[in-house]
Amino acid sequence: MRSPVAPDGVQALFNRIAPVYDQLNDGLSLGLHRVWKLMTVQWSGAMPGATCLDVCCGSGDVTQLLAQQVGPNGRVVGVDFAASQLAIAQQRNDQRRSPLPITWVEGDALHLPFDDSTFDAATMSYGLRNVASIPDSLRELHRVLKPGATVAILDFHRPSSDLVRQFQRWYLATVVVPMAKDLGMEDEYAYLAPSIDRFPIGAEQRAIAHQVGFRQAIHYAIAGGLMGVLVATR
Repeated sequence: MRSPVAPDGVQALFNRIAPVYDQLNDGLSLGLHRVWKLMTVQWSGAMPGATCLDVCCGSGDVTQLLAQQVGPNGRVVGVDFAASQLAIAQQRNDQRRSPLPITWVEGDALHLPFDDSTFDAATMSYGLRNVASIPDSLRELHRVLKPGATVAILDFHRPSSDLVRQFQRWYLATVVVPMAKDLGMEDEYAYLAPSIDRFPIGAEQRAIAHQVGFRQAIHYAIAGGLMGVLVATR
């Protein structure tokens, strides 16, 4: 359950793609990633006034959704190990008419810099597939969540339908990589297909979540099975 890319390689990759990350996400998903991320926040169970965590927060779009969900009396922390992504996240929030109450922390998903039982809810978007150890990452999320709290994890998924799987491979090869190439990021996005092939499917993700201590785990296949959200409750 380890990433095929060395941890320092993943960190360097996300620092490099930071300037075009949001542009590519919008173009490659036709804007639908915004809907999927909103669903993820809702599935996390974040409530007004809650203290929440967004791991592998990237440029901070999900972190901002969390902050809007918890409101002015809540608290949200966005964590990422790519300093370039965090800089963009901070800048985007600062440019809002009313900046949201978010704390940005440079940190490792396998060694979260927080005390046990700190957060009421957590999210992670497109991060679990890239960590060096999926069980260790889920174990850390379990540790920092309060008893009864939930984490919702959005990522790519291998569809059970052969036809949809063929479409996914075609789309990655003929749309995603060429679009990334136009932005000078071909090598950075060519890793997507092999990373999805190695990523545990929904049933396997549920099993790992149970193994590390989550009492309940459900995986929702969305977007025709091209994406999935793991919802795990401590």
